[in-house]
Amino acid sequence: MTHTPDITRPPKELIDALKEIGAATVAGTLGHMGFRNPHMVGPVAQNHGKSIVGPALTLQFMPQRPDLFTEGEYADPETQLHRHVLYHAQEGDVVVVDARGDMSSGVFGDMMSTYFKGRGGAGIVIDGCMRDRPNVEKLDLPLWLRGWTPNYHVQTSIYPNAVNVPIACGGVTVIPGDIIVADDDGVVVLPVAMASKVIEESQKHHDWEEFSRVKLMEGGSLQRYYPLHDDARGEYEEWRKTNRLENRS
Repeated sequence: MTHTPDITRPPKELIDALKEIGAATVAGTLGHMGFRNPHMVGPVAQNHGKSIVGPALTLQFMPQRPDLFTEGEYADPETQLHRHVLYHAQEGDVVVVDARGDMSSGVFGDMMSTYFKGRGGAGIVIDGCMRDRPNVEKLDLPLWLRGWTPNYHVQTSIYPNAVNVPIACGGVTVIPGDIIVADDDGVVVLPVAMASKVIEESQKHHDWEEFSRVKLMEGGSLQRYYPLHDDARGEYEEWRKTNRLENRS
């Protein structure tokens, strides 16, 4: 019987707090903290307007090699590791797949995606492709992919090798349980150990940026309001009081 490890999920309060913060703000904050490029290059939003935050379940693909993999091994569906990553899915989880940027292998299709959504999965990120696009789109499941193909997952050149191990997806290292923040700007990987600081710094940035947006729309000076100049800080603090940002958790 195939056994694959589960992940350690971050506290719910971290996930909830991050849902108020976009991928761009998280990426920028991480950049100032030394994580220079947490953004996955390759997977792009397939259903615009969707955003997700959740812990990463990981699936690693490798190039096929005849002494390590033959499709005959897949006569028993339970040996198919792309199924096993979905078995771990809990509400709010995000499946992240290193499919090596392969454009000819559909990692998941209609039925696998239906199962994942039924388990409460938040979304899927693949450095590669999916299949069954017409039916998958009906699920309205948030997806970040390189594209689509009619081929199934091991039809061409790759095969699933491991579940819930460290992977590289879109050029970024993903550790099982890392927090994935994704929206129309793309997919960002947030280490759990950095999450609290990112939330704290992002909230500060969000608050003054809201004030700056108002002032810029009124024709205010870019030099004064973005980034917020020290000379405008008192004005900003007064604005916060009247806009009830002081009491926001």
